[in-house]
Amino acid sequence: MTTLCPEYARAWLRRWDAQQERYVAERERRFEVVGDVLRHALADRPRPLVLDLGCGPGSLAVRLARRLPDARVIGVDTDPLLLALGRSAYPEVARFAEADLRRPGWTARLGLEEAADAVVSATALHYLPVADLAAVYEELAGLIRPGGLFVNADNLYDEQPAIAALAAAVRGERVGDGEDWASWWRAAGQDPVLAPLVAAREAGGTVEGDHRVSVAVHAALLRQAGFAQVGTVWQTGDDVVLAAVRQAP
Repeated sequence: MTTLCPEYARAWLRRWDAQQERYVAERERRFEVVGDVLRHALADRPRPLVLDLGCGPGSLAVRLARRLPDARVIGVDTDPLLLALGRSAYPEVARFAEADLRRPGWTARLGLEEAADAVVSATALHYLPVADLAAVYEELAGLIRPGGLFVNADNLYDEQPAIAALAAAVRGERVGDGEDWASWWRAAGQDPVLAPLVAAREAGGTVEGDHRVSVAVHAALLRQAGFAQVGTVWQTGDDVVLAAVRQAP
């Protein structure tokens, strides 16, 4: 497990956050909305267990830990570089676990001794094709306690092409114009400290792209997996926060 200087890691994470604002409309507000949802839904849980799927370097996990100081937050990802940045920058606020959501049984790698109260994800699950996404939701059904919550904050699309184009245009008016994704990764690969982690990432098979799964398909897959109620709680263009409540007994 690679450990980096905390200040060094935090500097790269500030650059990561700025890069992400090129793609996510009102990114900090979106994080706040996820925190609002969890604070309301978990108000009666003294020490809730919250998982962040596809956590990357922990941008959402650390904000939730600060918003819900009594929560136990676990970030889940497979990227060695992003996990190293998160572990090094935020060792006191979250535990980071390595697991590949594309592999059946990934939940067993988390070492959990109890069901999760909530699972969240931000700007991550669009990497998964529908078949993998359905399998992830099926595993979540066995991971989240009855009455628990799943919250997905991501670019989710309308199935009507003209409406999808309008939503994309709205988002485009609200994003930044800083460093892009490719430039950030190119710089990381050229950094002598991070280059071995970038090489390990590439050797493991990077997961990129957008399968453009619609809100309707996400909702249908979640209901099939056992989530009783599913709906959008916030949206700016095609940046959507989708919430799903696990079927109660």
